[in-house]
Amino acid sequence: MRKLFFLLPLLLALLSCQKTESQNLPDRNKILTLMELANSHFMQKWPDVAKESFVRNRYRPSHIWTRGVYYEGLMALHQICPRDEYYRYAYDWGKAHNWELHRGNTTRNADNHCAGQTYIALYNISPDPALIKNIKTSMDMLVNTPQNNDWSWIDAIQMGMPIFAQLGQLTGDKRYYEKAYQMYMFTRNQHGPEGLYNPKEGLWWRDADFCPPYTEPNGEDCYWSRGNGWVYAALARYMEIAPADEKYRAQYLKDFRSMSKALLACQREDGYWNISLHDPEHFGGKETSGTALFVYGMAWGIRQGLLPAKTYLPAVLKGWKALEEAVHPNGFLGYVQGTGKEPKDGQPVGFDQEPDFDDYGLGCFLLAGSEMYKLDLK
Repeated sequence: MRKLFFLLPLLLALLSCQKTESQNLPDRNKILTLMELANSHFMQKWPDVAKESFVRNRYRPSHIWTRGVYYEGLMALHQICPRDEYYRYAYDWGKAHNWELHRGNTTRNADNHCAGQTYIALYNISPDPALIKNIKTSMDMLVNTPQNNDWSWIDAIQMGMPIFAQLGQLTGDKRYYEKAYQMYMFTRNQHGPEGLYNPKEGLWWRDADFCPPYTEPNGEDCYWSRGNGWVYAALARYMEIAPADEKYRAQYLKDFRSMSKALLACQREDGYWNISLHDPEHFGGKETSGTALFVYGMAWGIRQGLLPAKTYLPAVLKGWKALEEAVHPNGFLGYVQGTGKEPKDGQPVGFDQEPDFDDYGLGCFLLAGSEMYKLDLK
């Protein structure tokens, strides 16, 4: 009885902490309202899903990677709020492109594969072989040819790797998991002098051009925020889809946790992450797309029990608060860095500044919001 008397305050304190953490989570209705507001702004701006973008004096089709990332986010929104208008908007987009890939089935470029993530997601809702014929054909080409060096830039890991998990899960064919691992590890360990991943830092160089001796103005290595965000999100998406006993999960989990630790140390006091993760003065303003991808990954890791909430929840909450503040009253998402591959690209970045493409940043935001909505620490 005496032992229970002394243990009671400790138990009450633990329960109080758990309750406080749960109470600190943003209100789900507010999360969903903000996601729908931002998405509604985009759908109203782009009522014709087939309409091309005109950027830098050139027309670009609406199934390139930028729009593919948006539809990943839309499908995540549809998962927590299955409105027919969201499904129809995504379905009509795929149908408008005849479920084809940009630059055809022989493309090995992961950017062109990105749209396939949504094609497969739609197939899983309402199976029709036409939806996945082209993406499966193209990914089967990768599986059946020996090259593993196609992902020479880290963005490609997000654009292509989750598709292997989707097709592996859909067909039961483990060759998709094998190929994903071979291509991932080639990018990790062989592109550039010693691979694009720095295990000492837990972060990635965007491509071989940024490996040492390249440095940022402050002398640090160049770790581009959104580039690392692509890898971080890809690891989460892949592990979410692939079975728990997937052969190489331990490798992905190890890298995911190492990245989580490194990213936690990089977060700013205002909740954002710098565009240049290790050089806060190199275009050091607020930026939404990288921040959203990090919030997405960390929130997913907490929800899956892979990251301790005590350590990572404060970062997630700060990051989501920053993202909330980036949404205009009409739903426009501010602080999105335009397309590119390093801190100086896509500038200037600002609250009122519209990036060259307005779709992928929203996709990242919707992914983050979907995981925030799912968080439950009870």
